[in-house]
Amino acid sequence: MAATEEAEELIARAGGDEALLGVLAERRLSGEPLAWVTGRAAFGDLELRVEPGVYVPRWQSLPLARRAAARLPAGGCALDLCTGSGALAASLSAARPRARVVGTDTDPRAVACARSNGVDAVHGDLYAPVPGELHGALDVVVAVVPYVPTPDLALLPRDTLRFEDASHYDGGPDGTDVLRRAVADAPRMLRRGGSLLLEIGGEQAELLEPALARYGFGALDVWADEDGETRGVAAVLG
Repeated sequence: MAATEEAEELIARAGGDEALLGVLAERRLSGEPLAWVTGRAAFGDLELRVEPGVYVPRWQSLPLARRAAARLPAGGCALDLCTGSGALAASLSAARPRARVVGTDTDPRAVACARSNGVDAVHGDLYAPVPGELHGALDVVVAVVPYVPTPDLALLPRDTLRFEDASHYDGGPDGTDVLRRAVADAPRMLRRGGSLLLEIGGEQAELLEPALARYGFGALDVWADEDGETRGVAAVLG
C-alpha cells in the first residue's frame, strides 16, 4: 500500500483528533501492522475488524477464497481452519449466504475477532472443536495454516516477527508440519467429493502430493500467482 493511502487510513481512523493521529502515526512508524493500528483491513470487497495480535489477512489469499467459494454449494457446509480474523470464512459466507461456515483457531483473540466479523468461530486446534454434526458432512475445508519453513522465517519483512507471533507463520523444517496435519484429518470431516484447499508456497505441492494420495485425495489443482510463485493447492476426496 502506498504511503499516501496509509496516511489516508490513519487520518480517517483519527476522525479529526490530532492527538490521536499522532499516536497512530507513531505506532505505524514503529512498524506495527497498519491493520492493528486502524483496527480494520480490506479483504476483497470485505472490510474486516482486526485486533492487535490477530493475523492480518493478505491479498494473496483472495484466489484461495474465490476457489473455495466456487466449490461450496449454495446450501453447503464449509470449515476455515486457523481462521484468524475470519477473512476466508467471512468471504465464503458473503459468496454463499445460505451455507453454514465455521472457523476454528487456537488463539482466543482470533476467535473473538472472527466472531466480531460475523463468523461462527470456535476455539481449538484445527478440527478438534468442529461440531459433531459436521463430521463427514463438510463440502469444503479451506485454510491458511502456518507454512513458512522455519529457516525462512528470517526472510520475512523486518517488522513482521517484531510484532507478530512466529506461530502464525512457522510451519516447521519444510513448512509442511501443520499442512500435513490438515491433510491427515480432513477425510473424517469431508463428505466424499468434498474439497480441501490449502495456501502453500515453494515446492510444497510436490511435498504434499504423496500425503494427499495416501489419504484418498485426487484431482489436484495447483495454482500460482502472476509471478509464477505457487500459492495454493486444491484436492477432492475420492
